[in-house]
Amino acid sequence: MIRSYLKTALRFLLKNKTFSFINIIGLATGTLCCLYILLFVQDQYSYDKHHKNANDIYRVTSALEITGDKHNNSTASPPIAPAIKRDFPEVLQFTRLIPTGMLGNSKNLLKYKEKSFYEKDLVYVDSTFFDVFTYHFDYGKNTKDILAQPYTIVLLKPVADKLFGSEDPVGKTISIDNGFGKHDFKVNGVLDEGLGKTSIKANIFVTMRSGGFGQFVLDNTAWAGYNLASSYIKLRPGANAAALEKKLPAFLDKYGAQQLKALGMKKVLYLQPMTSVHTTPNYEVEMNPAISPTLLYILILIAVMIQLIACINFMNLSTARASKRAKEVGVRKVVGAGKADLIRQFLGESFLLSLIGVLLALPLLYLVLPYLNGITHTEIQISFLNHYSIWIMLAAIVIVTGLVAGSYPAFYLSAFEAIKVMKGNFTSHVSASGIRRSLVVFQFVLSIVLITGIIIIYSQLNYIKNKDLGFDKNQKLILSFYTGDSQQKMTSLSNDLQQLSEVKTVSRSNEYLSQFIGRDHGVFLSGGNESNAVDAQNIDVDEKFLKANGIKLISGRDFHIKDSLKTLINETLCKRLGLDPQKAPGTRLYSQYLGGPKSYVDVVGVMKDFNYNSLHGEVKPFMLFYNGDPNAFSFMTVSVSSKDYKTLLGKMETVWQKNLPGVPFEYAFLDDEVQKQYEAEISLSQIINSFTIMAILISCLGLFGLAAFSAEQRQKEIGIRKVLGASVAGVVGLLSTEFVKLVAISFVIATPIAWWAMHKWLQAFAYKVTITWWMFAIAGLVSIFIALFTVSFQAIKAALANPVKSLRSE
Repeated sequence: MIRSYLKTALRFLLKNKTFSFINIIGLATGTLCCLYILLFVQDQYSYDKHHKNANDIYRVTSALEITGDKHNNSTASPPIAPAIKRDFPEVLQFTRLIPTGMLGNSKNLLKYKEKSFYEKDLVYVDSTFFDVFTYHFDYGKNTKDILAQPYTIVLLKPVADKLFGSEDPVGKTISIDNGFGKHDFKVNGVLDEGLGKTSIKANIFVTMRSGGFGQFVLDNTAWAGYNLASSYIKLRPGANAAALEKKLPAFLDKYGAQQLKALGMKKVLYLQPMTSVHTTPNYEVEMNPAISPTLLYILILIAVMIQLIACINFMNLSTARASKRAKEVGVRKVVGAGKADLIRQFLGESFLLSLIGVLLALPLLYLVLPYLNGITHTEIQISFLNHYSIWIMLAAIVIVTGLVAGSYPAFYLSAFEAIKVMKGNFTSHVSASGIRRSLVVFQFVLSIVLITGIIIIYSQLNYIKNKDLGFDKNQKLILSFYTGDSQQKMTSLSNDLQQLSEVKTVSRSNEYLSQFIGRDHGVFLSGGNESNAVDAQNIDVDEKFLKANGIKLISGRDFHIKDSLKTLINETLCKRLGLDPQKAPGTRLYSQYLGGPKSYVDVVGVMKDFNYNSLHGEVKPFMLFYNGDPNAFSFMTVSVSSKDYKTLLGKMETVWQKNLPGVPFEYAFLDDEVQKQYEAEISLSQIINSFTIMAILISCLGLFGLAAFSAEQRQKEIGIRKVLGASVAGVVGLLSTEFVKLVAISFVIATPIAWWAMHKWLQAFAYKVTITWWMFAIAGLVSIFIALFTVSFQAIKAALANPVKSLRSE
């Protein structure tokens, strides 16, 4: 029986090549997109699941509120994790990690013998780090004392390979020079990330017992401030994390109540499952950017939509060509086939097409994998088919697609009455035609929603790109100085760069605009105290910072050389302090920490608010401190005026090598750095663009097939109309009008859905584009154009056909 069904199915597919081609290509394309999206989503949810007893590992996070400002930190104060381990027996181990990149130390100079290069992502860790987290060691052993000794490190394999080549690195000594000083370290191990992906972004693991900043963390007793430690705990098997979390308010009150009260701070500790870190965004500080679950849900929805569109093509074409198979059904019923037999046959054909689509999608996926990985900025490996879960996924796609695509045609075709179809008076049911129209409407609703999404996302990204940020991001070069030796050469380098005709201004600072600013403290007016201080982010700059970045003053003056204890504040801080911006210059601001001595600075000017961070959030209180120490800076902003960057960069590199011989010349453009803040949105735009094109192509294939069928069914009507004088344009309009009406209905349904979805997405931005009517109008016009373009091929072909051929049998 199965063999007979298979033969019949193959015979039908080969006989109806256009029908088969449209369905197979549509299903293959849909399956390719669906499979890749599912693989991508699975990959994103796989982070940190490889650690031993991963479900028992939690990150300690902090929610802070300081004088009305709320902060959601992925970090905690240094003493919190050790104290949790000490106070709660259900905690098996703790560890902390300090990413030095968040502290302005973006790169480190590594030296071994004659080799030297810059490397990023150096982290300080407790000696217990590898008790909590699981890595595969290529060299050395994961023992409890691997980072117990002072000045010991573990390297990631790519870094070790660059330094040592094929040598065994264990026991070797390397030099690391960065913003914290220059030290020698003993390599105790080399690890790789072969066990799985992790949210912990690190290339160099340095024991906390290395003096300097590591020792500062070990000795730190701040329970309210210094929320800079990524803190993790590992629970004993069977321990209840929710119950432990409920104990944390009393725990924090026990140790930190006095400090919190002195700072006027509210603080709540939470336990976040380690396996959810990568898919929980919106923390202010993250080593590795988290991905939004909303994006993953959108992608899954797009995958389902694309596969549904392919299934709808199959349904429509199968029911549209029902008359071609009516007599086959009649004959089978006459010779004894029951309805269940026919349903099994037609479902079998659907499963066969689905299977062929999957088998065709797999090699296509291998071919386009690099392109798709480039869009999603990830690395789905070609070896993914080695995992049993992928085969389960493929089987599920075949079964679900086969059932969804084949169910309606199977029940529809099997319901034909044998006597009527054998007499040759079969006519298509009105209900089938109505359902086909409904399915076409559904296809175009999905397409219009996706097209509208593209338009609004592009509009938002364009708005971000062109919005006045309050500073000038164009023609600005950022130079970084990672070591103490290079920082001492900044003055001479600045003087030499200033001699270049293309260079307008050179400024130095300890951070540059668009980057995360990790330093903040409370300031208050005379008569106030630290409990009612306004928390303000701040950076140290020289006297040329405003000029180099195009920041405007609304009152007061800029910094002068040899200023001392002077500050510039933004409008937001001015308002939060209750000051009149025009009268604020000359005001003295105080700062104090935990009852210690007060320090002060004098306001010399008020800056017009500018978006020093991304447009996801509103402008916060912000200060610039003047620092006259020429060796206190890590970054240089070079404002230039040039159309020939190649020549300018060549000149700048020559000046660089003169002052810093042997140090690599590295630079970044400020406008590119600003744009990097929106990588998630840019990635989403590229993903939706690519998969929307796929969805539209699949819809067009189905529409093309339906148009061909419609032209075939109305062949004699068209012939009569032409004999009676109908023009080619009139016939084309006749065949196209029905489909245009369906697209118009789709537009009416899709518009509110698209508005709701994109309105929700835009809520993530403090500054956003206004959704207007023309965005939906463009989506509707594009859809109508696509429909007309697709249908017109068959319509023109039918209109140009010789009417004699269609009427000669009448």
